Amino acid sequence: MSEPKPPTPTPPGDMYKGWLFKWTNYIKGYQRRWFVLSNGLLSYYRTQAEMGHTCRGTINLATANIAVEDSCNFVISNGGAQTYHLKASTEVERQRWITALELAKAKAVHMQAESDDSGDDCPAVPPSSGQGGGCRNLEIQSTLRTLGSKVEDLNTCNDLIVKHGSALQRSLSELEGIRVVGDVGEKMRQVTERATLFRITSNAMINACRDFLSLAQNHSKRWQKALQVERDQRIRLEETLEQLAKQHNHLERAFRGATVLPSSFSNPALANKGAAVKGDASDEDDDNEFFDAMEDPAGFITVPADPKYHRRSGSNVSGLSSEIGMDDQSVNFDDQSMVSNPESPQPLELEPVRQRRTRIPDKPNYYLNLWSIMKNCIGKELSKIPMPVNFNEPLSMLQRLSEDLEYYELLDKAAKCQSSLEQMCYVAAFTVSSYSTTVHRTGKPFNPLLGETFELDRLKDCGYRSLCEQVSHHPPAAAHHASSEKGWTLRQEITLASKFRGKYLSIMPLGSIQCLFDKSDNHYSWKKVTTTVHNIIVGKLWIDQSGEIDVVNHKTGDRCHLKFAPYSYFSRDVPRKVTGVVTDKEGKAHYVLSGTWDEKMEFSRIMQSSKGENGTEGKQRTVYQTLKAKEIWRKNPLPEGAENMYFFSSLALTLNDPEEGVAPTDCRRRPDQRLMEDGRWDEANAEKQRLEEKQRTVRREREREAVKAASSPEEGTHPDSYQAMWFDKLDDPASGETLHVYKGGYWEAKEQGKWDVCPDIF
Repeated sequence: MSEPKPPTPTPPGDMYKGWLFKWTNYIKGYQRRWFVLSNGLLSYYRTQAEMGHTCRGTINLATANIAVEDSCNFVISNGGAQTYHLKASTEVERQRWITALELAKAKAVHMQAESDDSGDDCPAVPPSSGQGGGCRNLEIQSTLRTLGSKVEDLNTCNDLIVKHGSALQRSLSELEGIRVVGDVGEKMRQVTERATLFRITSNAMINACRDFLSLAQNHSKRWQKALQVERDQRIRLEETLEQLAKQHNHLERAFRGATVLPSSFSNPALANKGAAVKGDASDEDDDNEFFDAMEDPAGFITVPADPKYHRRSGSNVSGLSSEIGMDDQSVNFDDQSMVSNPESPQPLELEPVRQRRTRIPDKPNYYLNLWSIMKNCIGKELSKIPMPVNFNEPLSMLQRLSEDLEYYELLDKAAKCQSSLEQMCYVAAFTVSSYSTTVHRTGKPFNPLLGETFELDRLKDCGYRSLCEQVSHHPPAAAHHASSEKGWTLRQEITLASKFRGKYLSIMPLGSIQCLFDKSDNHYSWKKVTTTVHNIIVGKLWIDQSGEIDVVNHKTGDRCHLKFAPYSYFSRDVPRKVTGVVTDKEGKAHYVLSGTWDEKMEFSRIMQSSKGENGTEGKQRTVYQTLKAKEIWRKNPLPEGAENMYFFSSLALTLNDPEEGVAPTDCRRRPDQRLMEDGRWDEANAEKQRLEEKQRTVRREREREAVKAASSPEEGTHPDSYQAMWFDKLDDPASGETLHVYKGGYWEAKEQGKWDVCPDIF
């Protein structure tokens, strides 16, 4: 994009706008801003695209002082509250701005003086529908009073003209009485005639002005009556629109309620008709609803699409509605449709859903003595230093990994999508949702013991079940497998690497996450971003997520690039911001995602893209014209009293709830974790130290046996060749990565109650 031209003088009443450099602070110095001068107000924006929604500052020129510093710099101040230090690119451009500002200031002062004359006639409260008409009537009356005063001035002028005219005539009459030469007398008569004509003309002017005032007063009554009629019509129209909006809202609720009735699904034609009606209604809303343009320094900005993209035929409306209209209500509709689908399993009878706990014991307020920890570390190896449970939360890392399934509904919706690009949006939203539980969770989860497992069986109430296992101890690695009746499978293997950098701790998850859909055979994979824990030494702990994620569909080549913006004190963006673009294998963008990882995500369909202006780093950003954004995910509110329960979510509160029939290696059976949850932290510390020492003893014994086996001529084995119980290490041909994949057998062993293969780790 070419450099914008300097502003040129515009006629009075029009806007005057252009680029100027504004002083921000000693760190950033002068920054380029877009300034707009209109109606006596000087406003500025970061970019031209912000003019429609975000004004960064405004100063009233009526009370401002304009001072020139040097050839290109000038200052605008309104007495100390606001001061703009500005710089133009050239001296000519600065002079143009100074001229425009002085003219605008003079006009603003004049308008303020006129408004002060009639300011007491109109109340200084926000005008309602009735007060607005009264103010307009008072304004007309003020105008008429002004006209009357002007005519009075003309009358005064006329009196003066008559007075001086009469004196002139008397003087001329006296001159006429003097006997002089005939030519002089003739001249005097001509002067007298002209003075008489002057008086007659002045009287005619006064009469004409008086007639104009009388005519204006007569017409003003008609104007007031017409304005009153227009005001009454506007009030009636507003009342009608408000009533229609209420009726529309009521009909929408009635329709949504009707979609969940069994009778509506007995007639497929009726259900299809209802869906079409909903699609038309949502498309009709799109004609009038646009979302604000969003500035994104990540490389693109979005602006509302041209209204022509919203007006489509009935077939296009239904297609678009099916592609981007899956809100919560439509999901409920789809769930009921799935029940009536002959391909889905039909339960013979409903089983009661287990009631799960909603509270755990409150976190005790124990004093942490750092010296008591350090004195126990003297003379010990770093790997043998026991970290107290004071830094932990009563959950294992395997349970934290299972918390990724809190918003499993996103994968359920993705499994129903016909379009792989739309499915990508839901998968991307699922990747972001997994971080929503970390915003207040500063406690460290328990490190799982080798062979430790955790099952999350929600098949009856949520339609999925998952299994986690600690498959390696050096480096620590956990494998996770989850499958759903809705047709999706999630598997991941995560290894954590951390770096302590003085003031903060960076935690970098290594490994990949994969999601497979049975119906479409789409295979997605992505990695996690870096988690940073700030104020490790001094201050209140807080957590941030930063980095980039590429969600890839290995079957179609579709890709979603997500960017987690790191928190910055100087940034004007919302904290914890996430943006993303969904592209096909050709690189063409189809959807834009935006939101925050701790609150919600929205997505909008791209109708057109173009190259925009240069960004802050000099890179040319892409401008996407999009439809109205739709919310795709929102964080569930935390349960009451969560601040006293380690800020656990509703799902996290249930993870350590004891259950019958789980494996003996399950996290729920871990004694130190159970003692910490019960508030017995001293006992938990002792038990934690016992378990870690037991694990070291088992590992040393396993290494000795591996060395003996390797020394035999039959077979060579690497020391500590531990084999996971429920996972096999395989190469994934789609992503080209090696990871542990669930090999089966766990749920069958649970049904039979046979846990002979499980080691005694607790």
